[in-house]
Amino acid sequence: MQQTEFDDRGSRVRWTEAGGGGPARVYVHGLGAASTVYHAHVAARPELAGRRSMFVDLPGHGISDRPADFGYTLEEHADALAAALDAAEVSGAELVAHSMGGSVAVVLAHRRPDLVARLVLTEANLDASPPPAAGSSGIAAYPEDEFVAGGYARVLDEVGPLWAATMRLADPRALHRSAVGLRRGSDPVMREILTGLHSVERVYLQGELTGPLDGADALEAAGVRVVTVPGAGHNVMFDNPDAFVRAITGGE
Repeated sequence: MQQTEFDDRGSRVRWTEAGGGGPARVYVHGLGAASTVYHAHVAARPELAGRRSMFVDLPGHGISDRPADFGYTLEEHADALAAALDAAEVSGAELVAHSMGGSVAVVLAHRRPDLVARLVLTEANLDASPPPAAGSSGIAAYPEDEFVAGGYARVLDEVGPLWAATMRLADPRALHRSAVGLRRGSDPVMREILTGLHSVERVYLQGELTGPLDGADALEAAGVRVVTVPGAGHNVMFDNPDAFVRAITGGE
């Protein structure tokens, strides 16, 4: 396990690594998740194994610290991720990022273009104020203190065992602030950033069961390769790992 400080109070972002050759491939989880849980099983596949692989847990999640006075905005998450990559002496990385992690990866590419050469985004949030069905909605609907006091436990009961397994590892206050920050979006908003990243190879994975991706034609016109993954919902890496791996390797 590796770690480095991401704020001026000594809080630390942590990650694990595997492999060792070639440009780094950095896996970034979504809201209330953890990178190894969502991505280690695909990183170990023969098509992907051997590359230097980093599994980074964002602040407030998994094995990373959870400072109470941190904002957990998309920009702050991106800066913490940048601190990890800088400490690992990584540049020009491939980021494989899920849901909120995809939003963070897009913001990182905007703020630190030296760190990102390729984005593989799995159902990343691209717009502010997503529809009520979005996973962040139920969390952000609570006032922060109410969520910490009791809403967190209720949400854990409601989200189902898969998401709850990693959400219970997230700090309640960090989880709430991350959900609020995700719904607020970045400035400029993530979709606008993504369409303007012409020097970065960009792939967007949409699960077939989720439905059509809003604005897919405009993304493709801007050079983003949009891949609809058959038989998959939001968690494409679990629902159809074969197609997920092909998309990462460029075989689909």
